[in-house]
Amino acid sequence: MNKDLLQKLSTITEEEQSILNGEKVINRALYYSAETSKDADEIDSARVLKNGRLIDMRPHVRFIHFPKHTHNYVEFIYMCSGSTRHIVDGQEITLKEGDLLFLNQHATQEIFPAGEKDIAVNFMILPEFFDVVLPMMGAKPSALREFIVSCLTRKDMQSNFLYFSVSDVVPVQNLMENLIWNMLNADKNSRTINQATVGLLFLNLTNHAELIHVPSNSFEQEITLKVLSYIDTSYKTASLQDFAKAEGADVYTVSRIIKKETGETFKALLQQKRLERACNLLSRSAAPISDIAVSVGYDNTSFFHRLFRRVYGCSPRDYRLQNASSAGLSHEN
Repeated sequence: MNKDLLQKLSTITEEEQSILNGEKVINRALYYSAETSKDADEIDSARVLKNGRLIDMRPHVRFIHFPKHTHNYVEFIYMCSGSTRHIVDGQEITLKEGDLLFLNQHATQEIFPAGEKDIAVNFMILPEFFDVVLPMMGAKPSALREFIVSCLTRKDMQSNFLYFSVSDVVPVQNLMENLIWNMLNADKNSRTINQATVGLLFLNLTNHAELIHVPSNSFEQEITLKVLSYIDTSYKTASLQDFAKAEGADVYTVSRIIKKETGETFKALLQQKRLERACNLLSRSAAPISDIAVSVGYDNTSFFHRLFRRVYGCSPRDYRLQNASSAGLSHEN
């Protein structure tokens, strides 16, 4: 991380100075509403987000144990340097430099004291923020992206957090540094910049689904994430039978889980991905349509044409004519 940025984040805050001066517990007034009893444990968005903001940021308070709590907002934590130790829904997690931890509104979290060099940043996000960000992530739907977002915003999930080991993913690290810099400086158009940056962050995270960790007690969530990642990367040859065999699970169980968690069948998700990829190739390349059909997994070109027309209401050739004119592509195929 940029040294100047890390220096800003390392500055001892007034809250931390009081802890160093002998304060033994967190200042509840900074986190909990005035009406909250001393026994309540839900941190209030009205306390930690400035008025009118859908997203806000603050460095994680060091030098003190933060007792078990929940939030009435979505939170994600980025580890800038050092490490921090958390217990989330009873599972211990150690965040290391470059890691991301996303918590939905139902997660229970406890944080152990961090040292001076352990610099983390907390992002507090109201769920409606994602309504703004999602359209910035591309017009084409992504089952993997939507599943990740649903994990952060839905109720009654089997588990309430996602942990991203992305310290070696340079685009993610650059985006996090940019987001922190923008939020610290609050320049002109900062709100739009922050929204676009988070959108790009999610796009990049979905490109690295293999680095996403779900709670150890969430078999269904883990299977769903693996299925969506498998379809995203192996759509040309993907099959439910091959996936189930590789996971040592029976086809019926995997099929049931996919339907329950995504609302779609494996076949529908695979078709969605293949056609999404075909549309991208039709718009951006001059390859023959027959070659595009084969490249996305349809050896039967006639079937591909029928399927494409049924879904999009036009032929692949007409789709290309409508969407590829600005790219200067040949429209002969």
